[in-house]
Amino acid sequence: MTFIIAEIGINHNGDIEIAKKLVELAKSAGCDAVKFQKRTVEKVYSKSVLDSPRESPWGKTTRDQKLGLEFGNKEYDEINQHCLLYGIDWFASAWDIDSQLFLRQYDLKYNKIASAMLTNIKLLETVAQEGKHTFISTGMSTMEEIKNAVDIFKKSNCSFELMHTNSSYPMKIEEANLMCIPMLKKEFGCNVGYSGHEVSAYRVSLIAASLGATSIERHITLDRTMYGSDQAASLEPPGLKRMIKDVRSVDSVLGDGEKRVWDSEIPVKKKLRG
Repeated sequence: MTFIIAEIGINHNGDIEIAKKLVELAKSAGCDAVKFQKRTVEKVYSKSVLDSPRESPWGKTTRDQKLGLEFGNKEYDEINQHCLLYGIDWFASAWDIDSQLFLRQYDLKYNKIASAMLTNIKLLETVAQEGKHTFISTGMSTMEEIKNAVDIFKKSNCSFELMHTNSSYPMKIEEANLMCIPMLKKEFGCNVGYSGHEVSAYRVSLIAASLGATSIERHITLDRTMYGSDQAASLEPPGLKRMIKDVRSVDSVLGDGEKRVWDSEIPVKKKLRG
């Protein structure tokens, strides 16, 4: 069955109550897990970037905005308890080694490599050493860069699956290039999922599932008009619930590929073939 990840990311806008509501939405819709993003702001971004002007609800610089979107121990403790309460797994994509070490305090089943971090060799090695099943996004990456990442996880004997994606927000439908899903599976001999950033509700995700995507990740939001660069490429509650329903139907329709005569066919066979 396709593993469905609700990417909360930073769509909580630094508000733990919004984060909790998104966790509840993901659970009620039938998602298998929720995912967040963790950064050590001063290490991920340069001083010049952080000092640059940027109007946001938290201030007038990029630093104000980035810090306003980050959760610390208190918030992640609450997220951990809330996910335990609702019976849904959570994990996060760490954008630096300190953030990955921070996440180790929680009993998480999964790790995630963001497309932006695919070439961060030291981070990949740190994640792979944990031995947890890791989802590796491949947006804006060459086949050589993907191979280098795969080699690190294979060397550490760490379970992983690639996630085909396009790193533009929102993604143009004509740039989805979903045939990369079977191509990557054949090239690297691993499971391949799909992480979507498109505006359209969910048809791209359905096609991805029909092409054999083992996981589907979509950003979710309570309201796409909320503040934030990821909101426009996110699914609101009705779209999320319908996507999951339809992806599950794809799982059922595809079957297992084993040719058989169904019980429902036997009377027809007797009638038509004697």
